[in-house]
Amino acid sequence: MSSPAPGGSPLSIVPFLAKINQFILNPIIMLMFAVALVVFLWGVLGYIRNADNPKLRSEGQQSMLWGIVGMFIMFGVYGIIKIVLNTIGINVSGTFPF
Repeated sequence: MSSPAPGGSPLSIVPFLAKINQFILNPIIMLMFAVALVVFLWGVLGYIRNADNPKLRSEGQQSMLWGIVGMFIMFGVYGIIKIVLNTIGINVSGTFPF
């Protein structure tokens, strides 16, 4: 049981976790998704620009692959965080960071 705060209301971690999600986790997820997108686009540019060089085309393909993997991971992280927050009673519907 939580002890009452000085104002008389019980302490609750739910608003604290909601603020952490809103101001820390979601911006970090957005930043990492943006980095993965830039890596993907850099790979596309390298693939197109170096169409005659198989080694550089292969590097472009690797960048595209890792960019897609990074974006997939960020979507997964967001989903896991949403499941955990919904489980403990924090409604995060409509707060998709992308």
